[in-house]
Amino acid sequence: MTELINTPSRVLTAEEFQGLANVPPELEWFANIRSEKTKMAYQNDMRDFMRFVGIKQPEEFRIVTRSHVIAWRDDIQRRKYAGSTIRRKLSALSSLFEYLCEKNAVTHNPVKGVKRPEANNNEGKTPAISNDQARQLLNAPPEETLKGKRDRAILAALLYHGLRRQELCDLRVKDYQRRTGVMMFYIRGKRNKARYVPVETSTQRLITEYLDFAGHGEDLEGAIFRPVRNNSTGNLNKHLNPRSIHRDIVTFYAKKIGITLDTHGFCVHSLRATAATNALDHKADIAKVQEWLGHANVSTTRLYDKRNSRPEDSPSFKVEY
Repeated sequence: MTELINTPSRVLTAEEFQGLANVPPELEWFANIRSEKTKMAYQNDMRDFMRFVGIKQPEEFRIVTRSHVIAWRDDIQRRKYAGSTIRRKLSALSSLFEYLCEKNAVTHNPVKGVKRPEANNNEGKTPAISNDQARQLLNAPPEETLKGKRDRAILAALLYHGLRRQELCDLRVKDYQRRTGVMMFYIRGKRNKARYVPVETSTQRLITEYLDFAGHGEDLEGAIFRPVRNNSTGNLNKHLNPRSIHRDIVTFYAKKIGITLDTHGFCVHSLRATAATNALDHKADIAKVQEWLGHANVSTTRLYDKRNSRPEDSPSFKVEY
């Protein structure tokens, strides 16, 4: 207690302290969403729900019933939204109420039990690429430049470990660490769920070469993967922007080797789909793949399981004239 009394002057004013203490859990939930893409989508979903039921203040979520949710679902179905969009909207609302339950702001989640549109198929829409295309992509960046060394390490981290691009951008030097004799990534995934992912040997070599060349391997709190130029501020000691991963690395090299010519919908997530598909093709246990990818539900992992629908097994290639 004496130590607390003798603590140096506080950073927050009394007014700021009281203001933060009074933040509704509804706003806490939204502030805790780390992905900007998810935050934007969920913000639109919550605005749509609030408009429909007439909510003006965050605290009004606490009187929402299942009947309100069903009426909203029926309304967005009438507006001809895709089934996947309706499922996402309901998932966003459910996520909010799960958080409110944790905070004892409500007694139950009114979204539970509300039927959602079924998925049209058991295969994800994000296209994976072939093993040959993956090898070409891994070898596309130049070996002798800083950017090339960084990009080779990034592409290996994505293709061998199935990381989301935000997870990759969030990695700090200290998140690349040895545990029980094995080098691992410490990943902070969706909803702040943490997991350890063992790092494949060629990726270890590429990361070591990049860190040695870049010279920030001892900056444990800093980002592993950093910009190589910054024309606006000149500051390179920061995490990469997820948009840069898409635009300046994955899509940039994919265009160079021709992947984007006929692989429509190719994106960063395609590398995650490729990693998952490859692991399952090589007899990885689907429960282990679920844990590896950080999926909350194995049904999501099954979207990457193409073992029963491989193109080479199609009757198309059995027809002879």
